[in-house]
Amino acid sequence: MATAIETIAVPAEPILRPKSWRSTVLRNARRNPVGAVAGIACFGLILLAVFGATVAPYDASNISFERLQAPSADHPFGTDSLSRDLLSRIMHGAWNSLGVAFVAIAVSMVLGVTLGVMSGYLGGAIDLVTSRFIDVMLAYPAIVFVIFFVTIFGREFHSVAIAIGLILVPGTTRIVRSATIGVKHQQFIEAAISIGSSPARIMLRHVLPNVAAPIIVIASVQIGVAILVEAAISFLGQGVSSATNPSWGRMLNEMRPSWQLAWWTMIVPGAAISSAVIAFNIFGDALRDWLDPRLRGSR
Repeated sequence: MATAIETIAVPAEPILRPKSWRSTVLRNARRNPVGAVAGIACFGLILLAVFGATVAPYDASNISFERLQAPSADHPFGTDSLSRDLLSRIMHGAWNSLGVAFVAIAVSMVLGVTLGVMSGYLGGAIDLVTSRFIDVMLAYPAIVFVIFFVTIFGREFHSVAIAIGLILVPGTTRIVRSATIGVKHQQFIEAAISIGSSPARIMLRHVLPNVAAPIIVIASVQIGVAILVEAAISFLGQGVSSATNPSWGRMLNEMRPSWQLAWWTMIVPGAAISSAVIAFNIFGDALRDWLDPRLRGSR
């Protein structure tokens, strides 16, 4: 007698599709709304640095307004002691204050990442020399080094940016070196060595992509430091700015005699510097929480 064979229907396993970057960004924005707002502010500051001088309502050196006029509809940030519109000067000065910081971060990343990866992976004499160089750089006062560098090579845009970038190299190198040391003993590195890959290829193809997260985080945090340093040397009269090509730090210095007469001449450039530094620092913390798997569930 034939026996009927029952067939049991096994439900098909759902196909896991990779999440899009939009859903990932929205999910992390809901987890950390303050970091999302800071990221939007950072994007706005970048646009301000690039297009600020183009969309400013007045020329930065226009002196045809009433002197020390309080904030109003025509002049939302008021005017300074030389009858110039502060909103226009803030928008014109964003390129000097933020552009120098961005170029300085590029210099810091190129040198710091190169030294950090080589020092952490190769070790030996290269690690020793790099570590001693970093110790010397950290022992030298940052502002003094920038002023010394600018005095020798001039107050041009690239000179100021390179000087600020150099003082940020030690911090970048140390963080990248630590991350590289944690990666170089992984099994995929040993596999690459076993098939005969050269050290240069391993550093570029295997080590560098796996230390990208701390690189991104340190870059976003150091932008705030670069903005502060640029503002400090501009306040001291050693920056790239001039009377017709302002920066936020120079605006603070120019308005010192007017601080007691017109409060907005101090508040406006100071608030611009503080807002930029705080925005990039908060965004850097949010990036760290997002990119570090150990911190993703901590909020």
